[in-house]
Amino acid sequence: MATTTTKAPGAAPAPTAAKRGIGEFLLDQRAFVALIVLIIVFALLSDAYLTPTNLITMTKHVAYNAILAMGMLLVIITGGIDLSIGSIVGLSGIVAGVLLQGWDLSIFDVTAYPAVWVVVLVSLAVGALVGALNGLLVTRFGVAPFIATLGTLYIARGAALLISNGSTFPRLQGDPELGNTGFSFLGVARPLGIPTAIWIMVIFAVAIWILTAKTPFGRRLYATGGNERAAELGGVPVRSIKMKVYIISGVCAGMAGLIIASELTSAAPQTGTSFELNAIAAVVIGGASLAGGRGTVKGALIGAFVIGFLSDGLVMVGVSTFWQTVIKGLVIVLAVMLDQGQQRLTNARAAAVAAQSVKRELAAHHAGAQ
Repeated sequence: MATTTTKAPGAAPAPTAAKRGIGEFLLDQRAFVALIVLIIVFALLSDAYLTPTNLITMTKHVAYNAILAMGMLLVIITGGIDLSIGSIVGLSGIVAGVLLQGWDLSIFDVTAYPAVWVVVLVSLAVGALVGALNGLLVTRFGVAPFIATLGTLYIARGAALLISNGSTFPRLQGDPELGNTGFSFLGVARPLGIPTAIWIMVIFAVAIWILTAKTPFGRRLYATGGNERAAELGGVPVRSIKMKVYIISGVCAGMAGLIIASELTSAAPQTGTSFELNAIAAVVIGGASLAGGRGTVKGALIGAFVIGFLSDGLVMVGVSTFWQTVIKGLVIVLAVMLDQGQQRLTNARAAAVAAQSVKRELAAHHAGAQ
C-alpha cells in the first residue's frame, strides 16, 4: 500500500542541497576566496603585482609567517597560545650570530668557530628550549598559556639583548679559512630558481600536515583541544601533547629566525617583534578556533598568504604603514566574526536536526500506540 507524507502547516520549506552546499562551501573556503579577491584587486591596481618576480618575492615574505603559523597552529588546536615566538626569532638569530663570529671560550683560551650545520642545530635547539619552558609552565605549573608565553616573550627578548649587548651582529657570511661558510644558503640561495625559504616552508607544511592528519599524535592533538577532560579520561597523554606542541612551535620560530638572519647577513636582537601577531592572524584567518579543537595546515597556509599578499599589495599601491595596520586589524576581526557566524550556523543546524529526530521518534511512538 502506497504511503504519502504531508508537510506540517506553516513549516518553512527546507533549503535545497545545492543552495546550502554552495553557501557552506563559500563560508568554509572564505580564506581562499579572500586570497583570490586580494590578488584580483591588487592586480588591477598595479601592473607589477602578478609578475613572476614579484610573486616569488611575496611568497618568500610569506614563508617566514607561514613557518611560524605552522607551529602556532598546533598550539592553538590544543586551546593554547604562544606569544613568545617573535622573541625566539630574534634570539635564534643572535645565537647564530655569536657562533658564526666566534664563540669566545675564555676558560680554554680559545675562540670556537662551529660549522654552519652546528650553528643551525644549536639555534633550533635554543628555540626548542624556550618552547620546552613554555610547555613546562603550562603543563606542570598550571600557568595560563597567555601568561606563560608572555613571560617567556620578555625572557627570550632580554636574553637576546644580553647576549648581544643590544648590538647587531653583522657579516654573517662566514670565512672559508674558519670553515663556517654557507649560512647564506638559508636566506639567499635559490635552488631550481626558488628561494630556499620557500622550500623550507613547503617542508615544514608537509611535515606538520602528516603529523596532524596521518598520525595518532594528530588525533590526540584534536581530542585535547576539543575536550581536554574527556581526552584525559580516554587515555590521551594531554600533558605530553601540550609539551610537544610548544617545543615544535619554538623550533619553527628558531628556523624563521635563521632564515631572516641569513637573508640579511646580520642578526639584531629586535628582530621578530610582533611576528607572533601575524602568526596568530594567519591561523585565525585560516579557520582555526582560538577555543581549540579546530584548524588545518591548509587553512593556516592560506591565512599566511592572505596576510603576506595583503601587506605587500598595500605597499605596492602606496598605502601608508598606518593604514596598513588598520586594514590588517579589520581583516582579523572580520575573520573572527565569520568564524563565529559559521559556528552559530553549524550549531543551529545541529539543533534543528536533533529536533526533527525527536519529532520523528515521537510520531513513531504515537503511531505504534494507536
